[in-house]
Amino acid sequence: MKASGIVRNLDNLGRVVIPKEIRKVLGINEGDPIEITKVNNDIVLRKYSKGCIFCGSDKDVSEFNNVLVCSGCRKTLGQN
Repeated sequence: MKASGIVRNLDNLGRVVIPKEIRKVLGINEGDPIEITKVNNDIVLRKYSKGCIFCGSDKDVSEFNNVLVCSGCRKTLGQN
């Protein structure tokens, strides 16, 4: 089964517009950095976040529920 969504064409410079509705839901604003990665045969776009979503630390950070969390905050949250 194929997921349905909004379809956009690439322009002649390889750009694509992320629809306003999606940007609003995800909290993406003009000028925000976007991370572009390849996962299997898919292109994944996400709002770039360098460090822990709670304290901003970039030390011992790992992904937890699709956000970056440092080891100290994971301990505070009761996670390993």
